[in-house]
Amino acid sequence: MLSRLDRWFHITARGSTIPREVIAGLTVFGAMAYIVAVNPAILSAAGLDRHDMVMTTIAGAVAGTLLMALWARLPIALAPAMSSNVLFAQVVVQQAHVSPRTAFTVVLFSGLCFTALSLSQIRQRIIRGFPPSIVLGIQIALGAFIARIGLMTGGIAVPSPEGLTFGSLSNPSVLLSMAGVVLSAILVVLRVPAGLLLAILTITIAGLFIHTPSGPITHLPAQLLDWPHYPTNLFLPFDFHEYFSHLGLLVPITLYFLLSDFFDATATMMSVAHRAGLDGTVEKPALDHRAFGSDGAASIIGASLGTCTVSAYVESLAGVEAGGRTGLSALVVAVLFALSSVFWPLITAIPAIATAPVLILVGLNMLGSLSRVAETPAEAIPPLMMLLIAGVTGNFMLSLSCGLLIYTALAVATRQFQRLTPIVLGLDAAFIFYMVLQAHMGA
Repeated sequence: MLSRLDRWFHITARGSTIPREVIAGLTVFGAMAYIVAVNPAILSAAGLDRHDMVMTTIAGAVAGTLLMALWARLPIALAPAMSSNVLFAQVVVQQAHVSPRTAFTVVLFSGLCFTALSLSQIRQRIIRGFPPSIVLGIQIALGAFIARIGLMTGGIAVPSPEGLTFGSLSNPSVLLSMAGVVLSAILVVLRVPAGLLLAILTITIAGLFIHTPSGPITHLPAQLLDWPHYPTNLFLPFDFHEYFSHLGLLVPITLYFLLSDFFDATATMMSVAHRAGLDGTVEKPALDHRAFGSDGAASIIGASLGTCTVSAYVESLAGVEAGGRTGLSALVVAVLFALSSVFWPLITAIPAIATAPVLILVGLNMLGSLSRVAETPAEAIPPLMMLLIAGVTGNFMLSLSCGLLIYTALAVATRQFQRLTPIVLGLDAAFIFYMVLQAHMGA
C-alpha cells in the first residue's frame, strides 16, 4: 500500500516522505479550516441558511481538493474563495438584487469559461508569457499579501483612520498572537518536525486559559459533533431564466468573476509550485492541463453543489513550508474536510489568532525572494510596486494589474518594444478591463 502511494504521488521522486506529506496536509487544514465557519457567515447575508452553507462549503472543498490531489497530484488545496463569496453575497445578491439561484448561475458560467481556458493551451501560454520581473513580483506580492492577512487576523495590525496601526498591547489576544509568531519562528528555525502545526495547536490550547472581556480566546462549542446532512435543494441551484433576462447586468459581473478567479488562482498555483520546487520544464511543466483542469472544474462543481467559486488557496504555501511536495498532502486536506462534516463545531473552535502566526511566517519566507530583485530600475520597479500595493491595500489583483501596466509603460519609455509580446499586451487589456469593471461595481 505504501509503495503504491509512493509511486502514484511520486513522493520519493520529489524528495518527500509519507509522514512529511501527512504533516503538511494537517498544517494546511489547520491554516484554512476557518473557511468552514467564515464562508457560511458571509453567504448567509445572501439569505442562505447558514448550516446548509457549512455543508456545501465542506462539499466544495472536498471535491475540489480531491481533484487536485488525485488528478494533478499537486500539494494544492481548494475551497470556496474568500473574494468570490463576498462578491456573491454583497454585489450580486444585495446590490444587483438578483436571487441566490441566479447568483449561482453567474458562478456557473464563470466556471465554464474558466474551465475552457484551463483545458486549452491558453492558460499555459499566459503563464509562460509573464515577464520574469512580474513572476518575481507575484512571489513577493503574495508574500506581503498573506503576511498582511496574518497580521490583521492576529490583531497585530488593526484598521484605523490612517490605514493600519499596531494592535493594543493591553489586549491579551494580541499578546498571544505575538507570542505565537515568536513560537512559530523558533520552531521553523530549529526545524522542528510539524513545527507550524504544533504552533497552531499550542496557541489554540493556550487560548482556553487566556481571557478577554468577552471570555476565553478559544471557545469550546456546546457540542463537539453534528450529524451531517447535505441540503439537496442546493444541488444544481440554477435559474437560467432570470440570468438571461438580465444579461446586460450579469454578463459584466460574470466577466469580473472570471478575471478575478482566473488570475488569483493562477498566481497562487504558480507560487505554490515554485515554492515546492515543482516548476517542471517547458516541455513538461508541473502546472499542466491536469492542474488547470482540476482548478477550473472545481469552480463548476462548487456552483453545482451550492457554494461560490472553489479555487486554489494561498494557505497551501503553509503545507509547502512544512515539507509537502505531492498530492498526498492535498489528499489529507480533503479527508480532513470530509471529517469536518461531523466535527465542524470542534474545528471552528480553533481561534483565528492560532493560524495568524503561521500565515505571517509563510509570508516572510516568500519575501525572501526579494534578494532576486534586479538592480536596474526598469526591472526592479514593477515587482516592488506590486509588493507595496499588495502589502498596503491587501488587493492582490490590483497589485498584479498595476505591476504589469507599469512594466509596459517602462518598456515603451525605454524603447524596448521586444518586451511587449502579444501575451503582455493581451494581459494589459484584460487587466484594464478588470479595473474598469471593478470601478463600475464599486468592488
